[in-house]
Amino acid sequence: MSLAVLHSRALAGMDAAPVTVEVHLANGLPSFTIVGLPEAEVKESKDRVRAALQNCQFEFPLRRITVNLAPADLPKESGRFDLPIALGILAASGQIPAQRLAEYEYAGELALTGELRAIRGALAMTYHAAHCGRGFVLPVANAAEAALVQDAAVYPAQSLLQVAAHLAGRETLQRHAPDAAPAAPDYPDMREVKGQRLAKLALEIAAAGGHSILMSGPPGTGKSMLAARLPGILPPMTEAEALESAAMQSLGGTFDVGQWKQRPYRAPHHTASAVALVGGGSNPRPGEISIAMHGVLFLDELPEFDRHVLEVLREPLESGRITISRAARRADFKAQFQLVAAMNPCPCGYLGHYNGKCRCTPDQIARYRSKISGPLLDRIDLQIEVPALPQEDLLQQAAGETSASIRARTEAARQRQLARQGKPNAQLSVSEIETWCTPDAPGAALLHQAIAKLGLSARAYHRVLKVARTIADLAGSANIQTAHIATAVQYRRMDRQG
Repeated sequence: MSLAVLHSRALAGMDAAPVTVEVHLANGLPSFTIVGLPEAEVKESKDRVRAALQNCQFEFPLRRITVNLAPADLPKESGRFDLPIALGILAASGQIPAQRLAEYEYAGELALTGELRAIRGALAMTYHAAHCGRGFVLPVANAAEAALVQDAAVYPAQSLLQVAAHLAGRETLQRHAPDAAPAAPDYPDMREVKGQRLAKLALEIAAAGGHSILMSGPPGTGKSMLAARLPGILPPMTEAEALESAAMQSLGGTFDVGQWKQRPYRAPHHTASAVALVGGGSNPRPGEISIAMHGVLFLDELPEFDRHVLEVLREPLESGRITISRAARRADFKAQFQLVAAMNPCPCGYLGHYNGKCRCTPDQIARYRSKISGPLLDRIDLQIEVPALPQEDLLQQAAGETSASIRARTEAARQRQLARQGKPNAQLSVSEIETWCTPDAPGAALLHQAIAKLGLSARAYHRVLKVARTIADLAGSANIQTAHIATAVQYRRMDRQG
């Protein structure tokens, strides 16, 4: 047989498109050609495959070898195609039988010794392979990650020799059994934060409804500590959320099996570029906002970020997804994350501090705050002040509520939302807001007064209603009342300053 056909997958955004690897041996001068829009890493596989076959004591055919990666218009990247190309050459040259090739999909980068090295995006590939009814042969280093997909038949291998022996019937690759459930996530505890009762309440509201939040206050008031403890009060991840989050981290090459069902917490430095946040590259990869899927994206020192970088957050905050378009391709990534941002109230940071150290002029303060655009502020549901702690509070022993007790309330509120509308309040559309977020008559009157006095935009108006709906859910109230509207309006701090 001079032709062998195998199955593999290429990554295209969140999708793992099927790729057919066709290997043909023909008479003529010895050559090795790979076609099908391969990128540099795939072209380099020729040398890896040749060395691996020879070091595993296989014969490398001195014939005209043509490898076609179909479909031809889909870019192929990384070394994941090394294994199927090597197996195709062995099958086409008759060194291993070809009868069982179609039972599996293959991915793995080859070392020159024939050992299999880990690849990126294994979880996304096995998710799609499981729906096709085929097993997946991949490196041992990816087995635990890939086996997180329910019903996935994962067959890990240490080397090319092991896979060849399995296909020849001399040795059997064992299907990987999913590991025992990892330990419960260990998040920092909210009890460690002294004081800041109102800020903790705002974080509880944010956690219950999935809302974004901006904290403003002097240095050292606990903004970063509060943000780091938000994942610990979020409701536990569902299986579907955990799989989506893990798949996105796998695409970015950051997934650790020990963090299964742990809410991601990403805190990029303020020098990060727009591409680092939203993703990109010739072969688009997810950025920080997508890697934070179903978790928290914390942006400290928000005005220090480049304004262009901050503006790229506007679309994913509204739609929950990001589309990266290039001349030759387009990639869609989900971006359902909670934005937590922190900033100082003025350039020196001490405006409103009890020690009176601030000497910033009104123009300096206005210029500093104007680095954050109005459209971006409009998309942030909760805007709160985190004041400096009095010295007597700072010296006292931390004695607040634990994250576990707060999480019990946020989980109960989230369950009310899912039972009522099937999604968190932060994700409600305009028509759904009209259905589920109608306040009582006094509450509606108060909201109209707030719109007139604060000049709220239509978007801010809808976000106030969603926050009020969450406050009502935490209180166990079926209806949005005046107190819920008043509290939600109080959390539009930056609007009141405008």
